[in-house]
Amino acid sequence: MTEKSNDLSDKDKVTSASESPEAKGNEKEVANSSEKESSDVESKEVTPEPSGEEKASEPEQVETKEEDLAATSELEETEEEEEDHHDEDLDIENLSKAELVKLLKEKTKESSSPLKLEKMVNTIKAAFDEYTHKERDEALEKFKAEGGTEDDFDFRPSDEERDFNTYYYEFKKQVSSIRKDAEKQKEKNLDAKTEILNKLRELVDGEETTLSINAIKSIQEEWKSIGPVPAAQNRSLWASYNALMDRFYDNRSIYFELKELDRKKNLESKLELCEKAEALKDMPDLKEAIKALNELHEEFKHIGPVPREEQEELWKRFKAASDAVYDRRKEFYESQKEVFKKNQNEKEALIEKLNAFSDFKADRIKEWNTKTKEILDIQKNWEKIGPVPRESGREINKAFWTAFKKFFHNKNLFFKELDEIRATNQAKAEELIQKAEELKDSTDWQNTANAMIALQQEWKKLGPTPEKSRDSLYKKFKTACDTFFDNRRNSNKQANQEYEANYKAKQAVCDEIIKASKGNPSEEELTEFVGKFNEIGFVPRKNMKDIQAQFKAAVDAYLEKLDDDFDREDFLFRLNLNRIQSDPNAVKTLNKKEHGIRKQISDLENNITLWKNNLEFFAASKTADKLKDQFDVKIQKAEEEIEKLKKKLSILREF
Repeated sequence: MTEKSNDLSDKDKVTSASESPEAKGNEKEVANSSEKESSDVESKEVTPEPSGEEKASEPEQVETKEEDLAATSELEETEEEEEDHHDEDLDIENLSKAELVKLLKEKTKESSSPLKLEKMVNTIKAAFDEYTHKERDEALEKFKAEGGTEDDFDFRPSDEERDFNTYYYEFKKQVSSIRKDAEKQKEKNLDAKTEILNKLRELVDGEETTLSINAIKSIQEEWKSIGPVPAAQNRSLWASYNALMDRFYDNRSIYFELKELDRKKNLESKLELCEKAEALKDMPDLKEAIKALNELHEEFKHIGPVPREEQEELWKRFKAASDAVYDRRKEFYESQKEVFKKNQNEKEALIEKLNAFSDFKADRIKEWNTKTKEILDIQKNWEKIGPVPRESGREINKAFWTAFKKFFHNKNLFFKELDEIRATNQAKAEELIQKAEELKDSTDWQNTANAMIALQQEWKKLGPTPEKSRDSLYKKFKTACDTFFDNRRNSNKQANQEYEANYKAKQAVCDEIIKASKGNPSEEELTEFVGKFNEIGFVPRKNMKDIQAQFKAAVDAYLEKLDDDFDREDFLFRLNLNRIQSDPNAVKTLNKKEHGIRKQISDLENNITLWKNNLEFFAASKTADKLKDQFDVKIQKAEEEIEKLKKKLSILREF
């Protein structure tokens, strides 16, 4: 009866307080108290045990501390998850590209928590990119060694790289989607918890019924089932929730006995959580200890209030166990501060270096590729550097990636313009292909060959064409050129066979001439042989001098057997004229020969006139007579040569 009376007295106090003008500020007061206690938790200072008088006047104040610790722990848990979600250690240094693709596929497909894999995936990608950069550099060196220029170099991704990028970007998409969904879910959770608070206010401010406790339990279960809310609203939500719950228990003393029983059960559960929390201080893996502690905090905050006399001691015990783990974490991060600061200095140096590239402009692919390689090297160095202090992380990352993206934005604009140039070059290439295909079946070997070579020269002058059609364009053009030159080669092969046969036939005529010279040689027979020889077509170029030498030797041998009065010189002249007639340019050649003979005649006649004039100046003497005789001989020979030339001229007119 005493306990009940005391409880009724408490109720009267709360009821009268709720009816006072200050009642409406209760939630705010509790919230302020909760925030104060939360700051105590974060600073790891244990609140002194309140006196008995303080306990009597604020019976549920300690309970609010416990719930606010839970709320604070939820914030710490969120931060810890972001900070402590380290990936498992992987030895990928000796893995091949195929093994990296397989590892990425396995990790991204098997894991149900992509966020925990993000750093691991980035590590795998860095290793894979190192292979890709190395292969590209080797391919470029090989391309340049084979005579190519870096401007024309184009590195195509391998099948492994395409597979890797497929898994990587699918994973990044999942991470982005999860984060977006998580934020949306937090907003939904905020709305749901706000609605619960409205229900709870109605219940607290409404009439007391026997169903109130069940309704409260239902609200507690529903509140517990709802996930996290945005961090900015989390503290105020918990403060309002705890204030309303305290008001409910204080205002409904009719259920005191039930409340006390429930609090004893809650005490047992929280004592068990205290034991588990105390065991965590000796757990070797700090990351696992923090994770387990956060789970205990989650359970602790959802367990209802405990008996008042146990609240403060229970609070101190659970807080002390938590502080032991948090102190370990604090010591660890204190030891890492110098490392983080060093990392920050290194990253800031890279940012300063990268800023020099943000406004880079160039007109040549080679210059862009050179700068891109330098930037990718900076990126690789960036990714090798460890974490920086949390307060600087966002700003440093933003500065680096802003400069990084600006460079590649400018590069994309350059290649967009280059694509337009490539499209123009493609149109020119297609025009050259059309011309080559029109010429490929021509049999006008010489003229078409010249035209084809000219087209090939124009092709070499073409600038870059679109990568996707570059090979097909070149293949079409090369096929057209190869078709023509293969046809010409085959035609020349047939002609060479005919020339070989002609060579053998002319050799046979030479043999006949030599054989006939041993019988009854005659001018008519020799003329027939010469005509027969000339009727035979061309011989291989390599045998031309040889067959002419054989023919001349055979004709000379035949002429030696003819009578002395046979005019050998006239015959050979006629023989030469017959040979000229078979030439496509015979008329031009004969006219040229006639002109040459007439010039010879004119020169000789001029010389004779000069010599005769000179003879008139010689005086009578032995020396003069000797010179006169010499000039007479010259004049006589010149006149004989003129007669021969005139005879050749008359023969020439017959043709």
